[in-house]
Amino acid sequence: MSIPVIDIGPYLEGGHDDRQRVARRIAAACEDSGFFCITGHGVSEDLVARTRQAAVEFFARPLDEKRLILRPESRVGRGYYPFADRSLAHTLGKETPPDLQEAFAMGPPDVPDADYYRGETAEYFFAENRYPARPEAFRETVDDYFRALLALCDRLMGAMALALGLEENFFASRIDRPACGLRLIRYPAQAAAPERRQLRAGAHTDYGTLTVLRGDDVPGTLQVKLPHSGWTDLRPPADAFVCNLGDAMARWTGGRWASTLHRVANPPAGVRQRDRISLVFFHQPNYDALLNGIFEDAADAVTLAEHFIEKIHLAAGTGRLAKQTPGE
Repeated sequence: MSIPVIDIGPYLEGGHDDRQRVARRIAAACEDSGFFCITGHGVSEDLVARTRQAAVEFFARPLDEKRLILRPESRVGRGYYPFADRSLAHTLGKETPPDLQEAFAMGPPDVPDADYYRGETAEYFFAENRYPARPEAFRETVDDYFRALLALCDRLMGAMALALGLEENFFASRIDRPACGLRLIRYPAQAAAPERRQLRAGAHTDYGTLTVLRGDDVPGTLQVKLPHSGWTDLRPPADAFVCNLGDAMARWTGGRWASTLHRVANPPAGVRQRDRISLVFFHQPNYDALLNGIFEDAADAVTLAEHFIEKIHLAAGTGRLAKQTPGE
């Protein structure tokens, strides 16, 4: 693996010099590939393990039971996404068969009772979550995981600001009502050969500021398209999260930091077939945050909501690509 592993413990717990040292390492990673791993993050390994097990048990439920919380027709990220329900490569205008995965998606568990969180646009980010009745404690577990990852990302965004040479609280007013999401994904063992150009997850970029991921280290894993070496498997340390930048950060930095292509490959022929479980937290700014460039205004600035809604309809095959973001 050729992306850096960064111990962020000194940033979370240290003084000014420690925070600056970590920020410089993050800056180097963001300027190089837009991907890095973090250790020392403070998220309980017991919570990670319980969340993964909750995902395993949910996906093992009968299909008709999972479909009781089927995602909305509007494609709002809530509830159960059946197998082969979308194609991420469509978000970049690439025609491919559906991705070989099923998923559970949710948004913030703690939504204030205020006008900002209501209405047609807000519904994409703050709709009521759809939880399964079983397994027991599923809701409690995933809600706790969401809160833990949100708290971690709040701190990481301070480090990102320092990495850009900005005040540590620069992003605070842009992420105080964040439109974050959590997706638990199962990539099933493949009993039959995929169709041509069909992957567990097609090549795509993420839509928000920062993605924080924990996935199983099995054949058929996450790959990133690195600038100088092409598609590369990511094999992070067992206690690390993989972090990558999304389109919002690429737009904010005017392309200085890239939203890098990544995908989930199929297992190589001849290897033992295994399911892969992935826990993916998508940190996104306020839905009305204008992605107009930190250092200079962008001529094609859009809000996070405009960019996000376009992308999810493209993935579902119900939208048309309007404009590209830096790094795509």
